[in-house]
Formats: sequence, structure tokens, C-alpha cells
Amino acid sequence: MIFDDWRSWTYSKNNALLIAGPCSAESPSQLALVNTHLSQMGIGIMRAGVWKPRTRPNSFEGKGTEALKWLQELKQQTPIKIATEVATPQHVEATLKYGIDVLWLGARTTVNPFQVQEIANALQGVDLPILIKNPINPELALWQGAIERIYNSGNKKVAAIHRGFSTYQKSKYRNTPSWQIAIELKSNFPTLPLICDPSHIAGKRQMIFEVSQKALDLGYDGLMIEAHPDPEKALSDADQQVSLDDLSKIISQLRFADKHSKDAVFISHLEQLREKIDHIDQELVEILSLRKQLIEKIGEYKKENNVTIFQLERWNEILHSRTVWGNGRNLDTEFIQKIYKTIHDESIRIQTEMMSKETEKKKE
Repeated sequence: MIFDDWRSWTYSKNNALLIAGPCSAESPSQLALVNTHLSQMGIGIMRAGVWKPRTRPNSFEGKGTEALKWLQELKQQTPIKIATEVATPQHVEATLKYGIDVLWLGARTTVNPFQVQEIANALQGVDLPILIKNPINPELALWQGAIERIYNSGNKKVAAIHRGFSTYQKSKYRNTPSWQIAIELKSNFPTLPLICDPSHIAGKRQMIFEVSQKALDLGYDGLMIEAHPDPEKALSDADQQVSLDDLSKIISQLRFADKHSKDAVFISHLEQLREKIDHIDQELVEILSLRKQLIEKIGEYKKENNVTIFQLERWNEILHSRTVWGNGRNLDTEFIQKIYKTIHDESIRIQTEMMSKETEKKKE
């Protein structure tokens, strides 16, 4: 999957792709204020939602075609490019009619392959950048599928937007980032531009800088930040929009690091450290293999003595002792517990498989 010309849109800081603007297009004057500020900052793409379907009815759901007319007039006055969300083939048709430059599919759309395919069909022969937000639920396959459907429609200007995932668990985020899912997507599609939407991940303007910097540190290709002339009075998602002045401060304070270095000393030292890590990882794999052999012996012993696979007291003992050992080595508690929960799940799987084979033998 190749998207060669996306860097032609980039902001001047280390070729990062920056998109900013209001959650919703509310009025011509609002759009003009945002446009002027972004132009002064050197940001060439303004986002502005036109259709805003909300979770519940009877709230502001965007200005629709009226807002498209405002955006078209703005484009005639200034060179800025406009990005907006589409959720139906009819939306695609309308945005093309009014000359919108960049389209994106939202999380509620990406979650539905039928809807994505209808949009992909409407985009056949359209040579515009299409950005795909992750689905609401943390399922990589759905995200990949949406990207592939749009790409297979003939449009090669495809990029991904990471906006976080819904969760019922208590979290400081509006949408839990689950960074590993986005990183895996990038691993599967190395040339696919990956953009972070810190506004939807954070849900609070106070956290925008923190999430943005985290994304850049992880090597993301750009950011999409919601900004409004008067965030407190925004008609949608007011809490997560920053003021235009705060947008300038955030961008100026962000650290745009190089993804690669040409410094010979740095490269040499980095390779030495990586070589040591490779040796340690090899030892880890060997230790895990030895542990697996012991688990198989335990499984055989439990089977011979007709003992249940899961032993709660033993599991609690493992979780507690390994956490204490990890803390003693300055390792994070959550990190240690995640590792051992994964190891324990694999142990249960191995022993369950052994028991199932024994049951099948008896049936025969």
C-alpha cells in the first residue's frame, strides 16, 4: 500500500502532516477566523465537520449542505485545503460538488463494512486523499478492512487516523488509545501514513499536548487537532477543542523528532544496544520454551490424578509473588501483571488441549 505524494501536504516541522480546525462548521465568520489563524501558522489543511450525527437526537448535527457552501466560498478566497467527514455515498457526492479536498471516514462508519463498501463504490475514480479513522471498538481487522476497501476502489491516497477506542472501563481518556493496535496497523502497512487525533482520544483540551507528544514520539506521521475561536461556546465537543491561541502554543511546544538519524556514532551505539537486546530476547524465548515443557509435565500430572486445570490459590500466589519480584527490579506493576496473565492464559490453553485429547481417546 503506497501513498507517495502525501508529504506534499505537510507542515514545515519535520514533514509532519498537521490538520486543525473546528469539530463543526458553525458559521462563515467562525471558519474565516480559523482559516486566518491556520494560514499564519503554516498549516495547510483545515478540518470542519459538516454532518455531525450524534449518539442521541435533538442535538446539533451539523449544517450540512449550507456549510459546504461556506467552505466552497472560503476556498475561493484562500489557498487552504478543506477536510470533512463523509458517512454515506450522498455525502461523497455533495463534497465533490462543492470542491472539498480531503475526506475522512469516521469511527461509526468504519465499524460497518457494508457502509464502507458503499462509500468505496462512490469513490471509484475519485483522486482525493481519504483518511480512515479506527472503528469504535478495538478491532484491528475492521480498521484494516476499511482501508483495504477504499484502497481497492482505485484510490491510492489513503491514510489512517487513530482516534482511540470506546471502553466501559474507567479511564482518563475519552477514548482509550490502545497504542499497540495503531502500531500493529503501521507494521502491517509500513507506507501507510498514520495520523493521531488527540482531541477524540483525550476528550479534554488539557490533555491534547500530552497525547500529541506521545503520538509523535511513537513515530506518527501527523496530527489532527480540533480548534475553535471560542471553545466554550462550540456547538459540538466543546470540552476537547482548544482555542486558536492554545493551538499555536501546543504546536510550538511539541517536539518533532527525526524518525531516523544519519549520525554514524549514534547509529553504531544504537546497533550495539539492539544487539544486546537481541541476545536477551533469545534467552527469554529459550526460558519460555523451558517453562512450557514444565507446564506440559504439570498437565500430565493433573490428568493422571484427575485434578482441575485451574488452581485459584496457585494463580493468586504467582500473580502476587511475580509482582513483588518485578517491583523489586523497578518494573511497573501493570506491566508485570499483563505479562503473567498472558503466560497463565497460555498455560491454561496448553493443559486444556491435553485434557481434550485424553477425552477424545476415551471416546474412541
